[in-house]
Amino acid sequence: MARRVVVTGMGLVTPLGIGWAESWAAICRGQSGIGPITHFDTTDFPTKIAGEVRNFDPTHWIEPREAKHLDPFVQYGVVGAELAIDDAGIREVIRQVPDRVGVFIGSGLGGVTSIERTHKALLEKGPRRGMSPYFVPQIIVNITPGHVSIRTGAQGPNLSHVSACSTGAHAIGEAMRTIQRGDADAMIAGGCEATVTPLGIGGFNAMRALSTRNDAPTRASRPWDSDRDGFVMAEGAGIFVVEELEFARRRGARIYAEVIGYGLSADAHHITSPPDTGQGAVRCMKLALADGQVDPTRIGYINAHGTSTRQGDIAETRAVHAVFGTHARELAISSTKSMTGHLLGAAGGVEAAFAVLALVHDVLPPTINLERPDPECDLDYVPNTARERHVDLALSNSFGFGGTNASLLFARI
Repeated sequence: MARRVVVTGMGLVTPLGIGWAESWAAICRGQSGIGPITHFDTTDFPTKIAGEVRNFDPTHWIEPREAKHLDPFVQYGVVGAELAIDDAGIREVIRQVPDRVGVFIGSGLGGVTSIERTHKALLEKGPRRGMSPYFVPQIIVNITPGHVSIRTGAQGPNLSHVSACSTGAHAIGEAMRTIQRGDADAMIAGGCEATVTPLGIGGFNAMRALSTRNDAPTRASRPWDSDRDGFVMAEGAGIFVVEELEFARRRGARIYAEVIGYGLSADAHHITSPPDTGQGAVRCMKLALADGQVDPTRIGYINAHGTSTRQGDIAETRAVHAVFGTHARELAISSTKSMTGHLLGAAGGVEAAFAVLALVHDVLPPTINLERPDPECDLDYVPNTARERHVDLALSNSFGFGGTNASLLFARI
């Protein structure tokens, strides 16, 4: 029998706040974290809005001398991990059994800010004066779990998953598998991202993927709505502490929920667009349900990928119909990206946290800005206002470029 895995800590850094309590309170209010970009001059960019992390001072958690040598994506990931570790109360346990605790924290794009800054310095000053010895450690994706392990002493499995917008969910799912196999008793897992930069915004603008609703930023991210015009870029981190159930119980840990299912699949279709039928998402959700040995009719809530793009929203809706049949219309589904924007590699961790909190607090997050539903998006997306409802099982979907998909299934415990 596979070892059971539970969630004991969550650390969020989002456009809505620092820590899960602040972000969750904003979600329940239906508050948007989208606003004008302040990180750089957007004069020549079609998109001038994003979900930036505001009022973030990494030196509250990281020594100033160390913080200045960390790319923002690493800062967000380290702080998210620190918050999750404190939330779980597992710091002393890591010191006692360091080889039984591991770290899986990934990112979709890594140190984009440092790449931009260093390339500019290289062109202006040349290779001798323009290059920092910190450059390579600033940009590589696996540097975040490296820093977390060094800071905490965690000596268990340590690596980064890189799967675009599915990264955070894959990291949590693979952490679950690692514990089930017995390779660790606890894992710190999730994703972090910081791509609100000229390259990040410019690249997605070139693809015509981003909303240009610059005059109304809080209304720009509008999944399932007929007037959606693309997704809104965001930044931050979503980190979990997951543990083997008895390991958590022995130390008297608070348990939020159990991770009972994990599915992953490939579309094998297109590098950026899902198939119209959503077949990759169908397989992914079915695998998560089978892994959890759960009948589809028992699912009460889905935190959808729901990016606010035409193709993606329609494909996910069709996938939900295909998996759940007539029960699809009984489900509550929402996209918290309507409030946070799209955190890319961090999205899976952040949205999994909101799915868990829906179970804990009996509140289903809304999809804000849903004013004129797309006729092809015909499910209950919890429009505009959070809803009190008791559910026992929640699914969280994350789908990424390259056609990579992940679904996590959580159960009340």
